[in-house]
Amino acid sequence: MVESRQLSAVDAEALERLCAQGKARAETEEEVLQWLAGEYGLGYTPLEHCEPERALLARFPARILLKEELLPLKEEDGFVDVAVGRLFGEPGLDSLKPFTELRLRPVLAPSEALQREIKKHLGVGADTLNLLEEEDAFQVVADDYEDSGDLDKAAADASIIRFVNQILGDAISLRTSDIHVEPFEHELRIRYRIDGLLQEAPVPAQIKRFQPAIVSRIKILSNLNIAEKRVPQDGRIKIRVKNSEVDIRVSVIPMLHGEAVVMRLLRQDAGLIGLEGLGMADRDRRLFERVLGMPHGIALVTGPTGSGKTTTLYSALTQINDATRKIITIEDPVEYQLKGINQIQIAEKAGLTFARGLRAILRHDPDVVLVGEIRDQETAQIAVQASLTGHMVFSTLHTNDAPGALTRLVDMGVEPYLVASSLEAVAAQRLVRVLCGECKKEDRSARVAALRERTPALKGAKIYCTTGCKACRMTGFNGRRALFELMTMSTGIRQILLRGGSSVEIKEAARKDGMRTLIEDGWRVVIEGATTPAEVLRVSKDENEYAGL
Repeated sequence: MVESRQLSAVDAEALERLCAQGKARAETEEEVLQWLAGEYGLGYTPLEHCEPERALLARFPARILLKEELLPLKEEDGFVDVAVGRLFGEPGLDSLKPFTELRLRPVLAPSEALQREIKKHLGVGADTLNLLEEEDAFQVVADDYEDSGDLDKAAADASIIRFVNQILGDAISLRTSDIHVEPFEHELRIRYRIDGLLQEAPVPAQIKRFQPAIVSRIKILSNLNIAEKRVPQDGRIKIRVKNSEVDIRVSVIPMLHGEAVVMRLLRQDAGLIGLEGLGMADRDRRLFERVLGMPHGIALVTGPTGSGKTTTLYSALTQINDATRKIITIEDPVEYQLKGINQIQIAEKAGLTFARGLRAILRHDPDVVLVGEIRDQETAQIAVQASLTGHMVFSTLHTNDAPGALTRLVDMGVEPYLVASSLEAVAAQRLVRVLCGECKKEDRSARVAALRERTPALKGAKIYCTTGCKACRMTGFNGRRALFELMTMSTGIRQILLRGGSSVEIKEAARKDGMRTLIEDGWRVVIEGATTPAEVLRVSKDENEYAGL
């Protein structure tokens, strides 16, 4: 028997007829809709490869399509095929008749897919902007307008407030790490960074008209000056969504065609995965845990922005956080709030920098210190001195690989002998997207066969590729995990550093000691079936060895 909760898009009358004729063996909405389409001579579409023309969508008001859950698909033989989620959707279709001379032909589609495609093709907040255009609620002033009074009023309009809220809500629901609002001559583009890659957000074509008001609304939320459009500004927004706090760091920079905005979303109460959840290889994890147990020294995590360095360090601190240690952190920003750990937020405008904060921390008798980032010579030297005076120091650094961290510290002005005596370990890391467990399939392509021939580690391994399904929003991936390159300091590596050796020599020595490079760790993750070779090569490609793949 079909349960009513499974048939949110099917009318009760249709369901009664279905049950009466003994066809209730269908268990899903899709099966019921397919049967109904056959019974009533209608079309059916799963909307998996739906690409309606923009010109066709532009004929019909977005608010009606959204309200009635209708999506025009194509124009053919004097008909307009319209995807509907209800068998008897005549009132909804009737509301579209004044906007076309063609006849409307309903095509049944699953409600979830229909809502997804409507949002995808009409854009986030389409009904809001459509209403603004029709009611002409306010006049948006030009970007170079000196008097901010009208713009302030426009930004406070309920519809603009609603639109910005929809953008933020959509981004949070999609696990977005950054929102990019980018102005161009004839369009305003909004992109979300999801699992490390930028994806364009569907927005209505008329959004460009409201660009100044949208940017001003974001500025108001961030406590920035809406009248200042000539210099960069930084601010922050704190919001609560379903009992979850999200801290949003906002950066506004003047561009050629208006102000560009980037918002970084930090979930304050996001659960830490723990050291066991980082996905390190057994050897790397044992070495990392040994470093965590050291009484003094420096441990660095390196990698580009957004590679998960802070998450790794927080997992390490959680591992060693107990009543016998005092742990203090100084960060910019504080991304997670850790129970039992003293955390300091950088405030450069007030004079609280990493160097100044680190000096103050050392007077608070800490056992372990976390410095968010070593950015300059002063911070690097204080961190080294802290490690030499009996403190364990954790920090991050921007280098391409683990061996490069040693020469980077020397380039900053720290003496090689100080680096050699204080540094204990460096972990380089990158994030790769994880294959969707619902739709991944074995990759039997010629490219993978060539890769197996070139890579001994992959011979005989079962390698998977992406497909795309509802669970992963047709991307083939769901979430990310880290690749690691962990180098611990040995006598040989210290000697190379003291005689001024290059990072290449250091890397060769580290590999002899057993260090697994990023790409080698990536092959381990590929063999586990967690990601694809293309993802590993994207973040750790060796141009010489894998050129042409």
